[in-house]
Amino acid sequence: MWLSEIFCISGWLVIAFAKDVWWLYIGRLSLGVGVGLITYVVPVYIAEITPKNHRGGFTSAQQLMLSLGFALIYFIGNIIYWRTLSLIVLIPCILQLVGLFFIPESPRWLAKLDREKEFETTLQWLRGMNADISQEAVDIRDTLDLSQHNSKAKFLNLFQRKYAYPIFVGVGLMLLQQFGGTSAVAYYSSSIYVKANFSTIIGTTTAGILQIPASIAGVLLLDISGRRRLLLVSSIGTCISLVLVGLSFLFQELHYLEEITPILTFIGLLGYGVTFAVGMSGIPWVIMSEIFPLDVKASAGSLVTFVNWSGSWIVTYSFSFMLDWSSAGTFFFFAAVCGVTALFIWKWVPETKGRTLEEIQAAITRFPSEVC
Repeated sequence: MWLSEIFCISGWLVIAFAKDVWWLYIGRLSLGVGVGLITYVVPVYIAEITPKNHRGGFTSAQQLMLSLGFALIYFIGNIIYWRTLSLIVLIPCILQLVGLFFIPESPRWLAKLDREKEFETTLQWLRGMNADISQEAVDIRDTLDLSQHNSKAKFLNLFQRKYAYPIFVGVGLMLLQQFGGTSAVAYYSSSIYVKANFSTIIGTTTAGILQIPASIAGVLLLDISGRRRLLLVSSIGTCISLVLVGLSFLFQELHYLEEITPILTFIGLLGYGVTFAVGMSGIPWVIMSEIFPLDVKASAGSLVTFVNWSGSWIVTYSFSFMLDWSSAGTFFFFAAVCGVTALFIWKWVPETKGRTLEEIQAAITRFPSEVC
């Protein structure tokens, strides 16, 4: 997290004082490294320090903070100069950098390094000074001993048969999340509204604001309804929303009911943003932080993060070409991917609600269906 913030602060400074387009490229590259690091590290850290009954809510709260940030940036980004905006967003980066002085290391990471005294002290502090941590501490140690005995932390170990199921779920969720069009909608929403003859200011600001209650609902429901149910609702909702957007552009291309194209696009994109924020936005990262054993968590995290941001780059780069080819076809393609996502979740994604990380890993090791 320290390293991530250094990259992010450097990137925003380079962008704010850019002299030409190459400065912007360098700044964006630095930001990409920083965001790529923190995207996986933060949910993993939160999952490792929180009790099982509250883990989902705490981990998904990260998405709530992201939605608040998006809403704020969508709002002020429409009224202030981009260089000024780049300096403003340095504030949360600096706040987080300072805040890192006041948080402990993950107790599971301390146990892995055999720093027993720090492990017990940190776990006790996290659970409360009057809490009984003896059984949890034993479970953590036993799981670590077993995983370290069976495997050494090498990247190639990810391709052992015993890790096939969590890797399949992780890579599958990340690919489907991105190829469902999230980066295209996030980065090109203004262009989409322009093409649909709808106000970009109204569209982007409304979308940012509505993501806040949607994310709050996701946080509140995650440890009640479970991961799978919210993911299914989210993927089906995004599918229906993108069908509406595709229909709006189909009417426009056929010169039929063109007067409803703007409103259909607006409703579809709002629906997509809300239903995506409820589940598919943050829950895949929650699941990633839960299903990988500690001995391969870093390697597996690197892999799924690489897959996620590679997918984001492919979709972002190709979207403008796809839109020129067929606006309707582009959104029907994204809708089809969201439909496949619902099937993938129903068949393969495990339910991890109410289980400790050690229980999840033990169940996955014995037989994947035990966590479904």
